[in-house]
Amino acid sequence: MTLCTTLDSCLYRMVDDPVFQSVTVDVTEAEGIDSTSLGMLAKVSRLATPAMGRVPTLVSTRADITRLIETMGFRDRVYAIVSQPQLESKSPLDEQPALPVNEGDARERVLEAHKILMSLNDHNRQTFRELVECIENQAQH
Repeated sequence: MTLCTTLDSCLYRMVDDPVFQSVTVDVTEAEGIDSTSLGMLAKVSRLATPAMGRVPTLVSTRADITRLIETMGFRDRVYAIVSQPQLESKSPLDEQPALPVNEGDARERVLEAHKILMSLNDHNRQTFRELVECIENQAQH
């Protein structure tokens, strides 16, 4: 959640870059993925897919993580899921410094991430409906 602002900033710069061509998300080192991160991954696809003309690739080597991603409705609609890393970066990868985030910004990004997950299918809509309502109520008080 603390990296939502940083990821958002990188995402918009990436898709606005005139030489942008593809996205590969590698979760092979992840030991778990929370629902906010899943929503952010869905957002990456939502913004990148129109610019690329195809869904991004997601690399997952862990069966439990792959199963979780698939239960969210990601397979083929949101990501092409592969089990072998296919990264052949033509340029060195850079780590982005974490941008500061305040409580209100973090809440808005968590809310957005869950609304994106809810938009994927009825199962997600039922799963996250109460959480989204709770976050929306907190924002009003």
